[in-house]
Amino acid sequence: MSGNPITATVDFDAKGIQHGYLRLPVSRDESAWGNVLIPICVIANGEGSTALLTGGNHGDEYEGPAALYDLAATTDPSDVSGRIIILPALNTPAFEAARRTSPLDGGNLNRAFPGRADGSPTEKIADYLTTTLLPLADVVLDFHSGGKTLDFLPFAACHRLDDSDQEARSRAAMAAFGAPYSMVMIEMDPVGLYDTEAERRGKVFVTTELGGGGTATPWTLGIARRGVRNLLRHAGILAGDPEPAASEALMMPDDCFVIAEDTGLAAYRAELGTVLSKGDPILDIWPIGRTGERPVIITAPFDGILFARHVPGLIKPGDCAAVLAVRDEFVSV
Repeated sequence: MSGNPITATVDFDAKGIQHGYLRLPVSRDESAWGNVLIPICVIANGEGSTALLTGGNHGDEYEGPAALYDLAATTDPSDVSGRIIILPALNTPAFEAARRTSPLDGGNLNRAFPGRADGSPTEKIADYLTTTLLPLADVVLDFHSGGKTLDFLPFAACHRLDDSDQEARSRAAMAAFGAPYSMVMIEMDPVGLYDTEAERRGKVFVTTELGGGGTATPWTLGIARRGVRNLLRHAGILAGDPEPAASEALMMPDDCFVIAEDTGLAAYRAELGTVLSKGDPILDIWPIGRTGERPVIITAPFDGILFARHVPGLIKPGDCAAVLAVRDEFVSV
């Protein structure tokens, strides 16, 4: 036993479809003996692999939750061979507050793994995934988008891994998702990520970045809904074949993150998807304290494609202003 206080109202071994909660006791001012109820759906039928599907790891990202609530409401168990575990609002406190981090403890769930059974609410959620749900899973999909502060070209992603077979299986699952772009990612800080924990345990792991700006569009919602079903079909868990979709293969090279060093008004010159040459302008940072001064011009550090940018109109030192990618010669999707 892990000692984690989270309990499930669903039976992970039962056949059919169940809708319930992970119940996390949290004593707070508003509810002394209160609980956080994290929605969960389990769909199981026959024999096969298990997919663990999560959205709302960050609470201001919406494509994943919308796709997973839809999947839970519309999937017929007779179309399933294996098991699907769906958590559309994994970080429920953050999701309900429309925040990246939890209002209960300020925790960033995607930096809290492997978690602690006796830790903060955020650490307890991470620990439950690590000790209870990840051991059940063969394939893991964790939806993300840019939230309120970033915007992305919509892509599915995996990582370079030491285990070449595990990486190949993850690349195949990423390609099957069928996002407009497929990205082999470099993480700015991999410590504490759900990704890192799932991959350490040998799972096929796919993540996404499907837009941003703290909202979702019909286009990005469609990518999410189609992609999760494609992944389940690829894994043999959902009946049918993946829906074909063109996807451009990209990778994040070293030094792909462009970090602002100045405060001011961010005036972008390049749209997402722009092919840039080294030295091309990406944005101007205008000083806002007085008129008559010229902006700081942020330029491309190498030849690449602008695939992520800062969303708020004001920017400050340390903010990620842009991210560039290059075409991946090593993967065909």
